[in-house]
Amino acid sequence: SQRQATAYMNQGKVVIFAGGTGNPFFTTDSAAALRAAEIGADALFKGTQVDGVYSADPKKDPNAVRFDRISHAEVIKRGLAIMDTAAIALARENNIPIIVYSIHEKGGFGDILRGGGHCTVVTDK
Repeated sequence: SQRQATAYMNQGKVVIFAGGTGNPFFTTDSAAALRAAEIGADALFKGTQVDGVYSADPKKDPNAVRFDRISHAEVIKRGLAIMDTAAIALARENNIPIIVYSIHEKGGFGDILRGGGHCTVVTDK
């Protein structure tokens, strides 16, 4: 529940959500952004196939460049396919940074939580 998640966060614990909305036309990305907004999350972590947001698909374009930081608006403007547009817009409207990282990098999530690792921070701040 929202109350329980907030109580855990107030204790300094990390809360991880998994799942969808149960509604057609909404992706798991939308569910993640919705839950992050609902609990007032400090950030949304997006584990994916690559270690961040790139200028193009790095698996198809050898010249693709990874961004260390990029704004929500720029992701939408460039049509970068990291999440569905509704999820990115919801995160932007609620000032929630999105941290995009690879699920394949051993220890990567822990490294990012400790302030290191390879990722892209999507934020308008």
